[in-house]
Amino acid sequence: MPFFKYKAVSSAGEVQEGVLEAATSSAAVARVQSMGLIPIRAEEAGAGGGAAAAQAPRRSFFQRKSVSQTDIGVMTRELATLLRAGLPLDRSFEILINLSGNPKLAELIANVRNEVRGGASLSKALDNQKGVFTRFYVNMIRAGEAGGSLPTVMLRLAEYMERAKALRDNVGASLTYPAFLAVISILAVVVLLGVVVPRFKPIFAGAGKAIPLTTELVLIAGDAMRNYWPLMLGGVLAITWLLARQLREPETRYRVDRWLVTKPVVGPLFSRVEMARFARTLGTLLSNGVTLVAALNIVRETMGNSWLAEAIGGVARELKEGRGLGRPMMETGRFPMLAVHMIQVGEETGRLDDMLMQVAETYDREVEVAIRKALALLQPVMIVLMAAVIGFIIIAILSAMMSVYDLPI
Repeated sequence: MPFFKYKAVSSAGEVQEGVLEAATSSAAVARVQSMGLIPIRAEEAGAGGGAAAAQAPRRSFFQRKSVSQTDIGVMTRELATLLRAGLPLDRSFEILINLSGNPKLAELIANVRNEVRGGASLSKALDNQKGVFTRFYVNMIRAGEAGGSLPTVMLRLAEYMERAKALRDNVGASLTYPAFLAVISILAVVVLLGVVVPRFKPIFAGAGKAIPLTTELVLIAGDAMRNYWPLMLGGVLAITWLLARQLREPETRYRVDRWLVTKPVVGPLFSRVEMARFARTLGTLLSNGVTLVAALNIVRETMGNSWLAEAIGGVARELKEGRGLGRPMMETGRFPMLAVHMIQVGEETGRLDDMLMQVAETYDREVEVAIRKALALLQPVMIVLMAAVIGFIIIAILSAMMSVYDLPI
């Protein structure tokens, strides 16, 4: 069985570390709990890893210099665990500071702890850490403080962030192979045009015979690649910079966002992604006591698509006039009909938050299936394109060789 490194807290608030053998991570957590400890982490050390593996210090060279959203998610999960076990907030922060392997995260937690000690609420202390905690995160904590259910809210926050991370990781992992193919394809074409093709130019020039037009084009491309590659690279970088700058313009971003969710091929996928994010965020806020109008305004600011965010703003205004949520969403024509109908059912039954979470689960699954299908189609398409480009270059050279030496084609 594998070994698991664990970190836990005793009832007195003391941090304890060790290694134990268990079949799964859940079994390791159960064993730690049976020892009368509060499990914080249980990570596989590898079979036979032993205590040495658990106690091996991290090299400072590999320590991260910033705080990522993954760090925030882990911190949220651990803080929720400590609070649910009955530890006071101040002591929980002390434990998290000692557990943190990222100096920047430890500094952040210390800043929050100091503000809380100074009399600020947790939500206010988090909000003061500019650019780290989103408005959604802060408002969730504020709702938990108002309702006296901070540990439960933090647990839900951790689950929300873990789901979002799982989706990002799934997409990233799925794109790894296509990205690898794209890089290999570009490198192969660059080597052919910049190194291999120019070697044939003296042969064709010395033969004194006309060569096919396709070969002329390939030779010109090879000369350009070999002699002007700094200019070509600079041009690519300049175009990339200009496009990125243009996308930061609100009007351009609005047009691109509208195109992404309305076009036949990519539209349904991007629409489902945004709908899943909208439904999960709104459902999480509502289930923790945030009013619908306030929750909609928060969701509008957290949405990645400005065209849909504009529609949410209009829905919020309609909601203030007593028209509900589902009907104004349907009138915009910008949201999937299935999701809107499910939201209307949730309004009618008084279970809007539960229905929103069902919408999120439904569209998360659809997005996962759609991504798998798209990537399954993308890989052979990329292989065919790569083969076509490389084949065109090779055939152009071979046809010129045959014409130079009067070989039958």
